[in-house]
Amino acid sequence: MTILKKFLTTIPLAFLFNILVGQQNPVNPVYYWVFNPYVYNPAISGSKDYISVDLASSFRGKANTEFLGANTRLSRKQSGYFATSDLVEYENVGISGSVFNDFVGSSRNIGANIAGSYQFPMDERKISFLSVGASLKGVYNSFDTGSVESGHLYKKTFFPNADLGVYYYGPSFYAGLSVVNLLGNPDKPDSLGHYLIPVARQYFLSAGYKIVLSRTYDIVLEPSVLINAFDSTFKHIEENIDPVLKLYIDNLCLGSYFFTNGSYAFFAKYKYPGFYIGAFFDIPKKTPLYRRNPTIEFTLGLNIQPLRYRKSLIRHW
Repeated sequence: MTILKKFLTTIPLAFLFNILVGQQNPVNPVYYWVFNPYVYNPAISGSKDYISVDLASSFRGKANTEFLGANTRLSRKQSGYFATSDLVEYENVGISGSVFNDFVGSSRNIGANIAGSYQFPMDERKISFLSVGASLKGVYNSFDTGSVESGHLYKKTFFPNADLGVYYYGPSFYAGLSVVNLLGNPDKPDSLGHYLIPVARQYFLSAGYKIVLSRTYDIVLEPSVLINAFDSTFKHIEENIDPVLKLYIDNLCLGSYFFTNGSYAFFAKYKYPGFYIGAFFDIPKKTPLYRRNPTIEFTLGLNIQPLRYRKSLIRHW
């Protein structure tokens, strides 16, 4: 009965927090910023002891984004007479890679990246780690106004870029700091200071804490925060703070992302043995849908055990 009261109390608090606190809408898809943080912090690559393959797709009006990524922690083959197939040792090295397609207005970015990380154990049991990571990526941008009346403008640009990050994670608390698109925008701004290529140096600070509400029923509450700032927005850093609230109930995760752009945002994720599915919805509060399109995102992925004969774990949070 006590667990049920805690659960019923948490739900209205999440909705109340969503009304009182809102933040700036980050880059789409929002979903992988919430569940696949190795996208914006390469140090998170391989922080889990299994292979994760993640696919996300976002739609908002005519704009769309597709993302396919994977990350894992390298495992070490056991040798010797007493080696068994249900045990595995891990290196302190993680890797990740992704490809993406992002179409907004007249601009399309197609790119790929590869990242590596190294974990430093912070205790003898190797439960807590401090990780550093870096990634290299190449992006191909095509800009096409498609309008003859306003002067048809068509441009193609290929450019490299890089990301850096540091990340601490333990049984309950985690925090990370990263710089994305370290080399900035390869294009020159126009007379108004606008860039044709939608790329800018970004800074991310993330932190969260897991609160165990019930070990019997596997109920965990995870409040967290993501700060996303650009070079031009440091003076208004308070406008770039995005709180996130997750509630894990066994194989189910429910949550809300809190914006200042006047919208309700909810996401859900369910894990089956070996794979998961999820969805994200960003619905405007007061603006009619014909004036502002909602954001709809879907995701699915695989969580692969390192050894075929190892006992399968249903949940991978």
